[in-house]
Amino acid sequence: MMREKWLGSLLLLVFGIFTRALGAFVGINIGTDVTNLPPASDIVAILKANQITHVRLYDADSHMLKALSNSGIEVIVGVTNEEILGIGESPSAAAAWINKNVAAYLPSTNITAIAVGSEVLTAVPNAAPVLVSAMNYLHKALVASDLNFQVKVSTPHHMDIIPRPFPPSTATFDSSWNSTIYQILQFLKNTNSYYMLNAYPYYGYTKGNGIFPIDYALFRPLPSVKQIVDPNTLFHYNSMFDAMVDAAYYSIDALNFSGIPIVVTESGWPWFGGAKEPDATVENAETFVDNLIKRVLNNSGPPSQLNIPINTYIYELFNEDKRPGPVSEKNWGVFYANGSAVYSLSLGPSDQITGNSSVVFCVAKPGADSDKLQNGLNWACGQGQANCTAIQSGKPCYNPDTLENHASYAYNDYYQKKHAVGGTCDFDGTATTTTIDPSNGSCKFTGSSSSSTSGGFSPATALGPANPLDGSSSSILQAPKFLYLMSATFLVLVLICPGGPSSFLPS
Repeated sequence: MMREKWLGSLLLLVFGIFTRALGAFVGINIGTDVTNLPPASDIVAILKANQITHVRLYDADSHMLKALSNSGIEVIVGVTNEEILGIGESPSAAAAWINKNVAAYLPSTNITAIAVGSEVLTAVPNAAPVLVSAMNYLHKALVASDLNFQVKVSTPHHMDIIPRPFPPSTATFDSSWNSTIYQILQFLKNTNSYYMLNAYPYYGYTKGNGIFPIDYALFRPLPSVKQIVDPNTLFHYNSMFDAMVDAAYYSIDALNFSGIPIVVTESGWPWFGGAKEPDATVENAETFVDNLIKRVLNNSGPPSQLNIPINTYIYELFNEDKRPGPVSEKNWGVFYANGSAVYSLSLGPSDQITGNSSVVFCVAKPGADSDKLQNGLNWACGQGQANCTAIQSGKPCYNPDTLENHASYAYNDYYQKKHAVGGTCDFDGTATTTTIDPSNGSCKFTGSSSSSTSGGFSPATALGPANPLDGSSSSILQAPKFLYLMSATFLVLVLICPGGPSSFLPS
């Protein structure tokens, strides 16, 4: 058992090396409960225009799969909850499903995974007894078609199957589902697949009875006296999103499995709600999604798995006005059905939020008194000896041209240089510390992992997914990434092959 757990940890590390080398990605879910759903070709045009490189479908709609052909976009296709019973009871039905909905479209449509159902254990528990059978039959059909290395099989889970997710270190799955979940994890392990998690800080906050502040759910920095810390591991959690993902990792570990990476198949925030849903606002939705993208594209994992990036799919592309339930259920979309944006969406790699950085930055408090901010800025750039060249007109950190932005840069430069000799982050009450990197595009704050030791500046590094349709992007791995991949491959061969790499050579 110890050897298996060690090997699982090794494989998870190798997965992390590969993923970090290729770059974490942010994808999007495409629901279809829309009165005036655009034609599939228009939907793909929206995806391309917004550089979206990964999508999840809730079914295997032929129009969408054809429209996605030769787009380069990676696709998760879905087995609907209604289809699970039939597939789970019949290997021939599973084979037919694969032939019709997967094999018929490969390789021109880049299908990379099958999501078997959606939150089956909590949404349709009557299908749970055949869920693992359905997954196995689909996988065997892929093997028969020689597609099992291209297409992985998994099933998305709701956070509710982890009844007490905080503190993450003590999180476990609902014991009533242990047998089924154990079989699912064994399947994922045996097929080198991944755990699909639907993680919604919106619900964690709104159903949390005020235990956690909304800033924690929105990835906003918390004051030092309100930091969220796991009392057992002393890990600091800068967002509820990270804590949820780590709770799933710890729950998997509690069943003695390791080496199974987690992909977040749904996460988002509603932009409009009813009278009893005051937190469903455009401002909160835009803040959450923008910060989620930054968080994922920093290429790091949660505290317990820092080397495993959290690939994530935003929920969702369109507002699904036909969905039942409260008003908010109909208003999660980033776009209206006519293609216009509810709020801006940027999948670029700039402005990345550091998930769990050990670096502490000093920034201006939002809403601080402007006169005190100006005095603090003047002092930092003068007597405080901060290097304020970067916030001069025409320099990398001049924009946004606001007092708060300029003060943040100056405060932080002073703090990074003077903290070791007693410098503080106070500035007459106008400053606060944060572990979220405030760097922005080409503006790199002193102390940022992407800045030079002298506080200089360098172009932003594209850690996110490259646009496969952009002719300027090369499909060839850059040298450092190639070396990462070669090192990871060699490591696997050395440690898991009985005769080492040489066993592959002809005798």
